[in-house]
Amino acid sequence: MEITTPSTELTDRLTDMWVALARDQRSYGSHLLGPENRTVIRETVVQRIVADGLLVARREDSVVGFVMFTVEHGRYEQDVTPGLVENLYVKPTARRDGIGSALLRAAEQRLNADGATVIQLEAMAGNDAARQFYAAHGYAPHRTELEKSTENDTA
Repeated sequence: MEITTPSTELTDRLTDMWVALARDQRSYGSHLLGPENRTVIRETVVQRIVADGLLVARREDSVVGFVMFTVEHGRYEQDVTPGLVENLYVKPTARRDGIGSALLRAAEQRLNADGATVIQLEAMAGNDAARQFYAAHGYAPHRTELEKSTENDTA
């Protein structure tokens, strides 16, 4: 297995993988719609490839995973420079082989080289496997997002 920077020739394959990621996350309560965001994510994939913010994991001639990342340059001044891991996906048939760990480590190294002093990411609250994976790699909760439906709201 090797981690490489992809060419834009992989855009459609990576877009399909992102759609699969979005579909999988729906079972954990994600509101993201996969197919409905295909055009937007395709553009994002191209942007990340061009900006060197996307890596792929290859096993033989097959792409088995990817990670998207960027250094945050928000409008607020902070006492840290956040590096964001935005998407990490490994095909189900390739999981538990160290591919996710290798992708995460490669993204962390790139973000560190680009000036990030902390690395942030999100995982769905109900996705115990993802939260355990990230905890095993040294990630700890920093911020909690809360949500409430407006349906049947008595407020």
